[in-house]
Amino acid sequence: MLLCSALLPFSIICFFDLNYYDRIAPIYDRTRWLTASVAEEVADFIVKLVGATPATSFLEPGVGTGLNVLPLVKRGYSVTGIDVSGEMLDRFRQKFDEVPANLHLIQADASQLPFLDRSFDVVLTVHMIHAVADWRKFLDEIDRVLKPGGFYLQAQWITPPARREFEGYFRSILSGEDRDRRLKQVDAAIGAIDADSYLRQKGYSSSYHLAKSWLVSNTVEELLGCFRSRAYGLCWQVEDEVFDRVMPEFESFCLEHYGSLQTELSSEAKFEIWLYTAKMSH
Repeated sequence: MLLCSALLPFSIICFFDLNYYDRIAPIYDRTRWLTASVAEEVADFIVKLVGATPATSFLEPGVGTGLNVLPLVKRGYSVTGIDVSGEMLDRFRQKFDEVPANLHLIQADASQLPFLDRSFDVVLTVHMIHAVADWRKFLDEIDRVLKPGGFYLQAQWITPPARREFEGYFRSILSGEDRDRRLKQVDAAIGAIDADSYLRQKGYSSSYHLAKSWLVSNTVEELLGCFRSRAYGLCWQVEDEVFDRVMPEFESFCLEHYGSLQTELSSEAKFEIWLYTAKMSH
């Protein structure tokens, strides 16, 4: 199954300030829609999917604030996280009174994994593959650090349709004055990623899984607040001057279109996983 890269909502990191994730670290968790309870259910699904045992080791490149793997850490699994953003990693550490011995966090470029060959049973990425400069090299690194018969889980949170529509209105305002050049560049680059074919050429088998679907609700005002804080790559790709000029126009549009800033937008989010299984010898 072809990876639906076009559905990924974030930008390629080389298209914007490398400090982007440092800047949004304080607001990252509250501007995403993966709640703690949903994360627990997704962790349940992953544990069953890979047949995890107490000895199973997990690696998440682009671990950020730990939203995806926090439940695995709490259950005692060995979890290693790597991220370019020190601020995001600090936010993850602050979720514990004391960082547990089974959690190892490293600030580094995730496209050059600082680990020995065949180090991990499971590698998980969520909204990650589009955030490295060379996705083929990154997949080569994942292949290198996976144990024979190990699992690579390429996952994504699918943006709820109501929120995608909301983002679409923002894009329309930009495109109306041909101000979305960078967005189009990012979309084109994301669309060129074909992880599935690349990994199959390496001998991986693959399968698709819907780990969880759930209802997400936000008021128009809450979503505008996320945009004002530039919590998403969609906003950060726009030059400051253009963004400051566009936002009042977007807010006026939202008020007229939705009738009230307190209008609630509700639709279904999904956590999807493409499971890639390594050959027993690779």
